[in-house]
Amino acid sequence: MKEINITMENFENEVLRSDKPVLLDFWAEWCGPCRMLAPVLGEFAEGHDDVKVGKVNVDQQPVLAAQFGIMSIPTLLLFRDGKPVAQRIGLQDAAALEELVKGR
Repeated sequence: MKEINITMENFENEVLRSDKPVLLDFWAEWCGPCRMLAPVLGEFAEGHDDVKVGKVNVDQQPVLAAQFGIMSIPTLLLFRDGKPVAQRIGLQDAAALEELVKGR
């Protein structure tokens, strides 16, 4: 499944009402670790139809970033049934993404 750009306008439908777990990547274009995470996350999204992967640009969506207390990027938040259930901060590898989604 392809990554989805998450904004204030589509957050409720794409994240809160999703029937699948949603992995959100809070990122910015100027962030080096964010750029390093992007291909790992893209590959993860392509290989997991059971998880929706969304990208939140913190510069374009500061209200969403503030709503979830995002202080460092990249930050990954996992939502299940419309609620954040897990968080990882910093660059993650593919194995860490698997563990995050599987709840380890």
